[in-house]
Amino acid sequence: MVEKTYPMTREGLERLKKQLEELRTVKRREVAERIHAAREFQTTQNNPEYEDAKNELELIEARIRQLEEQLQRAVIIDEERAHHASSVMLGSTVTVTVDGADREYTIVGSAEADPAQGRISNESPVGRALLGKRVGDEVQVVAPRGIMKMKVKAIH
Repeated sequence: MVEKTYPMTREGLERLKKQLEELRTVKRREVAERIHAAREFQTTQNNPEYEDAKNELELIEARIRQLEEQLQRAVIIDEERAHHASSVMLGSTVTVTVDGADREYTIVGSAEADPAQGRISNESPVGRALLGKRVGDEVQVVAPRGIMKMKVKAIH
């Protein structure tokens, strides 16, 4: 079985490392202290503070495992190559025209996608449609709101 890799920029890799460190050293300790305090004042049965803290700790532990896996299988995107490529690839920033308006997207791996910041995953419908395209190419993307038609205006 082929293990999934997580393409990411160096900046994205560092951001995930910091998030993992924060969860391990700060958040985990804060929630453990809440659990300890809740145990001291009441039994653990019918204790909403205890249950809430315990559930939060489970979420933190799950996120830690997810980040560890992503970091272990991270593959650094060659951003320098992407900035000079003649077609859209991982790490490219691309300007497209959609309904007469220009939009700019940076194609990144799923681990660091943030659509609100214009960082879209290579696995998303728009990301998949743009990969390999050149300036002047037109693409159609099936999106939740219908078919989006876009034209590649520039690749940076």
